[in-house]
Amino acid sequence: MTTKSFHPPQRTLMGPGPSDVNPRILEAMSRPTIGHLDPVFVAMMDEMKELLKYAFQTKNELTMPVSAPGSAGMETCFVNLVEPGDKVIVCQNGVFGGRMKENVERCGGTAVMVEDDWGKAVDPNKLEETLKSNPDAKIVAFVHAETSTGAQSDAKTLVEIAHQHDCLTIVDAVTSLGGTPVRVDEWHIDAIYSGTQKCLSCTPGLSPVSFSERALEKVRNRPSKVQSWFLDLNLVMGYWGGEGKRAYHHTAPINALYGLHEALVILKEEGLENAWARHTKHHQALRAGLEAMGLNFVVHEEERLPQLNAVTIPEGVDDAAVRATLLNDYSLEIGAGLGAMAGKVWRIGLMGHACNARNVYLCLNALDDVLGRMKAPVERGVEVAAAQRVLAG
Repeated sequence: MTTKSFHPPQRTLMGPGPSDVNPRILEAMSRPTIGHLDPVFVAMMDEMKELLKYAFQTKNELTMPVSAPGSAGMETCFVNLVEPGDKVIVCQNGVFGGRMKENVERCGGTAVMVEDDWGKAVDPNKLEETLKSNPDAKIVAFVHAETSTGAQSDAKTLVEIAHQHDCLTIVDAVTSLGGTPVRVDEWHIDAIYSGTQKCLSCTPGLSPVSFSERALEKVRNRPSKVQSWFLDLNLVMGYWGGEGKRAYHHTAPINALYGLHEALVILKEEGLENAWARHTKHHQALRAGLEAMGLNFVVHEEERLPQLNAVTIPEGVDDAAVRATLLNDYSLEIGAGLGAMAGKVWRIGLMGHACNARNVYLCLNALDDVLGRMKAPVERGVEVAAAQRVLAG
């Protein structure tokens, strides 16, 4: 076999992530590599922190990208805040609440679960009751936007309840940041993490995080060492924490950070509120088309995430065959269900750069064709007009 350069096909990414990457970001990542302690790079780091504060709507000084994917952002929050013996209330309404539980246990903590049905938001009343039953709990952790189901929970209310019981909060905003309102300071979130590959339209590999002063107080004063050297904020703060001069911690992924910087510049140019409105508008158009075909959403409308649309697969339709045909014939990727929803739902993403009218029409046309060929019980030829009416309105 002759080894050659890899040239991937051009895809339209409408799954649960990664999303389509803005060409401006790809161009930014191709710029010359410089040293990660170069004064010019350090100045860009300072600017990026300010842009991330805007994205998170926070003034938290420790707001930075972890040099690894969203899962490492999650782990950063847990390894720094959870000490051996800590009781942590974990709300689970999908796959990623389960990953939070795993993190708690690996940190030596005890996870007390608040379970909700997949496809539903976290129930604040259940959280309240669990906290009353566990007055020694130290932390409440929940997923704001559950990527496995497309359900969005009421982060503001859940944080309020946690604070009434003197708990810190850890919030997963991997799929929500940039696509739906995230207001760290207004909601008084203590620790939050996200990813670059969803509504920020950047490549995977970085995880924006933000920690309140209250959370950092615990990190600085914990009696035990953070179990991860690489993710120990007491060490990382020396590289990302101060202005100007940096203490060496690790070699940052320089070109990937160029890409994130450009993604955040694009977000600032559009304006956060405009980005949120764009995701909502195109979700409504896609929804109109899918419902005209007869496809049903998993999540109730008031709890539905605009950028991640989970729809039930029609009876008798081969999930994998549909997705494979979409990929082969239309170069279009949509997502399969995870965990309990595997084989039962498709997850259709409308994230960041991919959230536009062209992709809405492409997805609806492609599904109409493929499901029609497979004799699925759907209405044909009605979906695009339904979407157009929403976008025109």
